[in-house]
Amino acid sequence: MKSKHESFINKTNLLKINILALFSLFVYTFSHSQQANLFSRSEIGFSIGQMYYLGDLNKFKPFYKSNWAGGLMFRYSLNSRLSLRFNYLQGKVEAYDSDAKNPVTINRNLSFESPIKEVAGGIEFHYFPFQFGQKRNAGTAYILAQMGVFYMSPSIVINGETIDLQALGTEGQGTAANSKRKYSKFQVCIPLGLGAKASIGKNVTFNFDVAIRKTFTDYIDDVKAATYTDATIIANEYGALAGDLSNQSLNDSRYGRRGNPTTKDWYVYCGGMVTIRLGKGNKCPVLR
Repeated sequence: MKSKHESFINKTNLLKINILALFSLFVYTFSHSQQANLFSRSEIGFSIGQMYYLGDLNKFKPFYKSNWAGGLMFRYSLNSRLSLRFNYLQGKVEAYDSDAKNPVTINRNLSFESPIKEVAGGIEFHYFPFQFGQKRNAGTAYILAQMGVFYMSPSIVINGETIDLQALGTEGQGTAANSKRKYSKFQVCIPLGLGAKASIGKNVTFNFDVAIRKTFTDYIDDVKAATYTDATIIANEYGALAGDLSNQSLNDSRYGRRGNPTTKDWYVYCGGMVTIRLGKGNKCPVLR
């Protein structure tokens, strides 16, 4: 027969096994519920729309020389009124003085085009509660506020050849005439916008929004300085092509106005987006 001591040890071991089993079951259930919760609140999607620029070569005209743009998006719903949103956007902006009506601007004769590649993250704040598959909370307008980084590379096309303007230092950056370094092609932006979205069924959402990008550079168009740098100095240090492109004015005057150094450049994206929810169940808390 087993002693009381052995019986106590066996009961203790059995209790430990049961506790371990219950703990394992709790961890398994918790981790899977968290996983389901993560995916049920997460969406991925794609966007397509139009992108244009505002700056020294286009001060006021919306959608002037706009180009098709698109990207990918990930969104995570914290609750029915607030979502985290991360996106990658790619497009192109361009402008031409030859399209202007002002004779002074036409004489300046500048032009550029630049790719825009942006990564940004921030929040969507919903005006009304929003939940997937709920007729009562199936749509809302929202405010978009993000922080991002974008890549630009202003260029000009001459005889079918694309010329990188940043590399030429067209305002004399890095020369004896201008001690400032050439600007970086990577810049910070703050996308700010308005939009609306509606759920289509339980797992698909359609968005439409427009967001303007506040930037901290005046060189999306390669134009900042108010006056022209001496083309001879630029040509001596960067070559004849750099000297020629530093001043393209039709009357060859170096005393005209080149740009406006007191303002920064902006770009705008307006488009539609379709997103798909990654999981099911686990609805977001509804905040009224």
